[in-house]
Amino acid sequence: MSSPIKLLERLAEFLAYQLLYLEEGARLAEALIYFIPGFIMLSILLTVVVYLMTAITGYVSFEKIRNYLEQHKKSGLGNVMASGFGAITPFCSCSSVPIFIGMMQAKIPLGIALSFLITSPLVNEIAIAVFWVTYGWQFTLIYIASGMILGIVGGMLLEKLGLAESVADWVRELAYQNLRESDKRTSFAERLPAIHSEAFGTVRKLVPYVFLGILIGSLIHGYVPETFFEETIAADNPLAVPVAVILAIPLYIDAVTILPVIDSLVAKGVPMGTAIAFMMGSIGLSLPSAILLKKVMKMKLIVSFFVTIGVGMILSGYFFNAVF
Repeated sequence: MSSPIKLLERLAEFLAYQLLYLEEGARLAEALIYFIPGFIMLSILLTVVVYLMTAITGYVSFEKIRNYLEQHKKSGLGNVMASGFGAITPFCSCSSVPIFIGMMQAKIPLGIALSFLITSPLVNEIAIAVFWVTYGWQFTLIYIASGMILGIVGGMLLEKLGLAESVADWVRELAYQNLRESDKRTSFAERLPAIHSEAFGTVRKLVPYVFLGILIGSLIHGYVPETFFEETIAADNPLAVPVAVILAIPLYIDAVTILPVIDSLVAKGVPMGTAIAFMMGSIGLSLPSAILLKKVMKMKLIVSFFVTIGVGMILSGYFFNAVF
C-alpha cells in the first residue's frame, strides 16, 4: 500500500505532467512536485497538532506543570526534561510550533519551551535508527547528545537574555485558562465548539506562513542545482561548516528526507561534520520555520534564536569533523 506522501507525489506528478504538460525534469515541475505534497502534509499535520493541543489543554493542569518546571528552572532540570520530551516526539520544526504555542499559553518559562522547540526536529527516531545502522552506535549517541545539549544550553541562554516579552502578544493572550475552568461544568461534547473556534483561529493564522515557507523551499529545490551545495561545502573550504548551516536555512527538509542527501554529500567527499551541520540547519533553522515563527515570536527573539542555535550547530559540525 502506498504511503500518503507517495500518493500526493503521484498527484503532483499528474498535475505537472498530465494537466500542465510540463517536461519531465523541468525546474517548475520539480518545484511543484516538491511543493504540493509538502504543503498538504504539513498543513494536515499542523491542523491535527493544533486541535489536539487545544483539546488536551482542557484536561491537563498546565498550572501544576508550570509550577514544577519553574521550581527546577535554575538547576536546568526543566530544560533537560523539555529537551528529552522533544527528543521522543516525532515532529519537524514547523509542527513543533503548535506545541510551543501551547507551552507559552500555559506560561511555561520561555527557555524551557525553547529547549523543546530546538531539540524536537533535531532528534528524530527514524533518523536515529538509520544513523545507528549506517554509522554505528558511537556516532548515533554523540549525535543524540549534541542535539539535546544544543536544546538544553540554547534554551537556558535564551532565557538569560530576558526575551519572554518577545513572544507574540496574541499567543500570550489566548484564554486557555477560561477553557480549563469551563471544563468543570461542561462535557467534552459541549466544549467542542469552543475547542474548534480556538484551534481554527490558530490554524488560520499559521497556514499562510506555512504556504509561503514551503513555496520558497520549493523554488530553491527546483531551481538550485544539487551540485551547488556539493561544490560550496567541499572539504577544501575552511569555512564549509558555517556556510553549510547558512545554505541550509532556505530549505525545508525533515530529518528523514534529508538522510539520502547526507549520504550523497559524504559519498562525494563532504566531511561528516559539515554534512551534519547542513542537516541540522535544514531541519532546525529552515526559512519556512522562521516564517512560521514570525507569527508567534517578535523579531528580537527570532534573531536571538537563530544566532544562538546557528552558532551551536556550527560548533557541533566542527566537533564531528574533528572526531569523525
